[in-house]
Amino acid sequence: MGRFATTALLYEQFRPPYPPVFFREVAERLVLEKCHALIDLGTGPAPLALGFAEYVDRVVAVDPETSMLQAAREAVKRAGRDVMLVQSRAEDLPEDIGRFDVVSIGRALHWFDESALVPLFERLLAPSGVVAVCASSSATDGRNTWLEEYTAARRAWSDVRLWSQSLSGKRGHRELSSLLHPTFDAAEMIRVETTNEIGVADLAQRMLTYSSSSPAALGDKVESMLRDVEARLMPFSRHGVVTEIVVSTAQIARRR
Repeated sequence: MGRFATTALLYEQFRPPYPPVFFREVAERLVLEKCHALIDLGTGPAPLALGFAEYVDRVVAVDPETSMLQAAREAVKRAGRDVMLVQSRAEDLPEDIGRFDVVSIGRALHWFDESALVPLFERLLAPSGVVAVCASSSATDGRNTWLEEYTAARRAWSDVRLWSQSLSGKRGHRELSSLLHPTFDAAEMIRVETTNEIGVADLAQRMLTYSSSSPAALGDKVESMLRDVEARLMPFSRHGVVTEIVVSTAQIARRR
């Protein structure tokens, strides 16, 4: 069973979403057209693949996890989009997978072998292609008044080893320039901010979408965790609902 096997059904529903305006902004900035092709690595339930499918001709979505790929298959069917799904580690993709104008990666960069990133991108990208490393998360500038307590709860309920790996993932997004230096320049950042209303019960469920606090990691402590998180967040809510400011970003890396 893979690391995210018990999170796949929850991931799409409870993680901070990428809004339509984010895909439109990225497509405009990258001048995406129907002649272009995109490959999404570590696709999970395929939010990036589906979001960008409107703007390009061909989309390939790749994930090594059987459960995540099944969730992606169901999402693709619901959306009625033409997306090719491939079960594989990105590093193991066959040579005949082709070349792409965009390689996108969401919340998965920290699971890749850092030493293999540049050769992988060079192999997958067309000569003028770009890498788009995307993320969508709660704003951390204090406007989400409940976030500090939520993070404390997540730390308290997380497997220590996996929690450390999740922190490495956040660092990985910040250090993209150094990871891809000197072949790629990752100086360009596209940022879109949206505001949503979300129930504290849904935020508690979101805790289960992280590998460090997944149903597999928590075992018989799931219900206790859900009750604890809801109790922690209720003082910040109005009738059990809080406002969440979500920041969606795409860090663009281009060949030097």
